[in-house]
Amino acid sequence: MLIEPLVWAIFLLPVASFLLIGLVIRPLGADFARLAGYVTIFALGVGFLLSVWLLYSSAHGTVYAFAPHLWLDLGAASIEVGLLLDPLTNVMLVVVTGVSLMVQIYSLGYMDGDESFARYYAYMSLFSASMIGLVLAVNVVQMYVFWELVGLSSYLLIGFWHERPAAAAAAKKAFIITRIGDVGFLLAIIYLFFQADAFAAQGWNALHIPDIWQAAAPIAAGGAGIVAGGALLWLCLGLFAGAAGKSGQFPLHTWLPDAMEGPTPVSALIHAATMVAAGVFLVGRFFPVFAESETAMMVVALVGAFTAVFAATMGLAANDIKRVMAYSTVSQLGYMMAALGVGAYNAALFHLFTHAFFKALLFLGAGSVNHAAGTFNMMYMGGLRKAMPWTYWLTVIGALSLVGIFPLAGFWSKDEILLEAWLAGGPVPASISMLVFVMLLVGVLLTAFYSYRMVQLTFHGEFRGGGERELHDAAEAGRPAPTGVSHHVHLGESPWVMVAPMGLLGISAVIAGWLANPIGVPSILGLIPSHWLTEYFASGLHDGHHAPPFNITVAAISNGVALAGIGLAVLAYAWPRPFTAVDLLTKAGPVHTLLAQRYYLDHLYEGLIVGRLFYRVVVAVTDWIDRNIVDGIVGLVGWISRNIGSLIALAQNGQVQTYPLVAAAGGVVIIVLYLILG
Repeated sequence: MLIEPLVWAIFLLPVASFLLIGLVIRPLGADFARLAGYVTIFALGVGFLLSVWLLYSSAHGTVYAFAPHLWLDLGAASIEVGLLLDPLTNVMLVVVTGVSLMVQIYSLGYMDGDESFARYYAYMSLFSASMIGLVLAVNVVQMYVFWELVGLSSYLLIGFWHERPAAAAAAKKAFIITRIGDVGFLLAIIYLFFQADAFAAQGWNALHIPDIWQAAAPIAAGGAGIVAGGALLWLCLGLFAGAAGKSGQFPLHTWLPDAMEGPTPVSALIHAATMVAAGVFLVGRFFPVFAESETAMMVVALVGAFTAVFAATMGLAANDIKRVMAYSTVSQLGYMMAALGVGAYNAALFHLFTHAFFKALLFLGAGSVNHAAGTFNMMYMGGLRKAMPWTYWLTVIGALSLVGIFPLAGFWSKDEILLEAWLAGGPVPASISMLVFVMLLVGVLLTAFYSYRMVQLTFHGEFRGGGERELHDAAEAGRPAPTGVSHHVHLGESPWVMVAPMGLLGISAVIAGWLANPIGVPSILGLIPSHWLTEYFASGLHDGHHAPPFNITVAAISNGVALAGIGLAVLAYAWPRPFTAVDLLTKAGPVHTLLAQRYYLDHLYEGLIVGRLFYRVVVAVTDWIDRNIVDGIVGLVGWISRNIGSLIALAQNGQVQTYPLVAAAGGVVIIVLYLILG
């Protein structure tokens, strides 16, 4: 059948792009480097078209199911390589290929002139292919392979400019922290493997994802109840640990802000469609399993809601525009996790869909202003609105969509999450659901404040010197030059190769929410039915949860809170006079310091746990064991060998008459032992 090769082509095209760039184009030298960008764009462009076709045909009733291919036979469990095509997969393919395509086109302008241009596109091809492979996986081990490849790709891209110490450190930090979460994911897979016999008794494979769903379902629902009780809870917590690491949920969120050391298009891809989306995707993929454990759902809901507020508070005090976006990503991922926790599967994935567009737009906007001002520090920007009108308006659209202002995309998906929490009809207690609702509303207020602050400091008022002024001030104060800052200041619009992808993402940030048509009005030309996207997501579940009808009360509350946050930011930064030099938030004193220092969690992790506890205790103890016990045992074995050898050597004296005597004595000993024992 031709269909299966076409689906595999979505994954294999960027793999081929990675190999072609790495093995052919890059060795040809700088003269052919730009060809690497065109090859990557072609691969992802074709993949995007195939993904759109797959989504369209699936949404119109076509069901694609392909038999997996055996990779390793492990007895009761086997590792397969195959395709799992359901609504979650089909939508994620469009998001990953579409956003990645826009980022690669944008990169032609942003990375132009970089000496490692071809290497950049090789890594980006690998990154996109890894995420696509993760989305398509039908076997949990197959998924884990691509899960780790996504982590490897992010390590390579965050540390792309590895000659910068900050970039190298950020790459290592991201790799190590996400590996901590991955231990939980791996333990969950190991547990499933040891349940292989119980699965096999039902004719199932313990590593096959649809079979895992069935095994977690209670017997009354047609399942087998193989995974239940405490084991089910620990399985879910292991999976969630992996998701928390990738999606930056508290307390494994500290790597995400530092990941901004990579090129800005990399940040856009990580935060919109690949690395951090993988964690939400993992919980969504195993949602039928999580839904059977009320405790696990409560953990996901509360961790997500807390992360949404916690990260938003840090965004208030950040001066680096990309770090503001990073904190907003962590916060929005918290919204998605909280939605999954309260049972709003459709709304969570709907928000993942809309978030991909406006967050990619915001990051590309940050790269655009850096291209002009030579810095990411908003304290040295200002006044860019007139010089960069396209970037300004597109960034405003992205920011308003992030805040959730009607009628932009972010409003519809965020409103669905708030409504589901408000109705409290999910698997968690109503009190937990209402607590989540209140916390997410606080997150809306904070998001609105820091989003307007970002727009005001970057685009309004007077220009404050850019990278040239920042470097001068650092030299005057005796501080080392900040990374990613240059003397180059070009107050003008970015090239069209950068602006055009931002424009397409801006259009998506406006209309993507209407694809779900959540208020039930007649769609354009009658082609899009009411609640199309959320209902499509729900169709992937056996007990599909239908989206609730639009609620004007919740929508008014959320928009009112968002406008209140914007109003507070206007009072702080634009009225009665525009911002000039001093951030008013610094007047908060210790509170501002606490937020600017990210609650000192990095000091706790790197200074106390790693620097003191781990290095001085764990490393010191293991070093003593290595030196005294391991080396001592090895030395003892060597001493025994040397001395026994010396003893045996005494018998080798060269006297021939001694050898028959020893042989005769040995024969006598054997005969005596035979007579005694026999």
